[in-house]
Amino acid sequence: MSGPIVIWGAGAIGGSLGAAFIRAGHEVIFVDSAAEHVAAINAKGLRIDGPIFQDTVRAPAFLPEQFTGIHERMFLCVKAHHTEAASRALAPHLASDGYVVSAQNGLNERVIAPIVGDHRVIGCFVNFGADYLEPGVVHYSGKGAVVVGELDGRITDRIEEIHGLMQAFEPRAVLTDNIWGYLWGKLIYGALLFGTALTNDSIADVLANPACRPVLRRLALEVSTVAAANNIRPEAFDGFDPAAFGPQAAPEDTNRSFDEMVAHNRKSLKSHSGIWRDLAVRKRKTEVDAQVLPVVEIGRSLGVPTPLAARVVTMIHEIEDGRRPLDLANLEELAGADR
Repeated sequence: MSGPIVIWGAGAIGGSLGAAFIRAGHEVIFVDSAAEHVAAINAKGLRIDGPIFQDTVRAPAFLPEQFTGIHERMFLCVKAHHTEAASRALAPHLASDGYVVSAQNGLNERVIAPIVGDHRVIGCFVNFGADYLEPGVVHYSGKGAVVVGELDGRITDRIEEIHGLMQAFEPRAVLTDNIWGYLWGKLIYGALLFGTALTNDSIADVLANPACRPVLRRLALEVSTVAAANNIRPEAFDGFDPAAFGPQAAPEDTNRSFDEMVAHNRKSLKSHSGIWRDLAVRKRKTEVDAQVLPVVEIGRSLGVPTPLAARVVTMIHEIEDGRRPLDLANLEELAGADR
């Protein structure tokens, strides 16, 4: 396919991807709902800071209501809870033979597909570290897994083309026939991140804390059990082994995976998750209703109880609303939720 690559959502993920595509010689168009971010990109370019590369790239940027034209290649990079609205906004601009790559957290492909059609959705898993710092500035802080795949597992010409495109961003990008396995693997890992975000401690410090590991393991086990009941085989990535949090896992396997995740996170300049940043810094809603709540709902439909996951949703909402502080004691309280 040809034509510009449209990055819908020019924040942490979209800005990092778009900048890499531009540096590789591709034409890119940014679309973002933050007027000040769009204005900054148009005035001064998009600046990427961090240890991976530092650069200021130039590309036109538009608010959704300003965007025009029909395009073949689109990357949807908005927060998960904005997926439906963004999908409806981009749908009129998507070519009949075009595609949307869901470079997000969660099972957003399930939201996008009914709007644009299953055949026009590409599954994508990303786990690199990045943050939106201010209008026109994104911090790309650490490398991580990047995986793409067709939703039905087929290896097609277009997915091979998209894989090649993603290698311009991450040379070790993976093309998979089990994208749902990676997405569910990220949900299990994401549950752990939501657990760490209940505190003010870093990801690595919480995962390394022996007192935190039992409740985090039980939380991850709930998600793993729902995945198994849904006939999903979660995939490993970046030191995280979903099998280590399954019902048959030995304690030493779980602790080994915890240790490997700690080692991976110690290497990243991004010490806290984007979830924590939303709660503690940006004071805005998190993606909990798009990442953890679907696990609870799917589990309920399959008869799999998820009391810890349900409690995490409630506790995150209480923090969002200013009714609960960020504190390590929250994990102690969570430990009693399934007892």
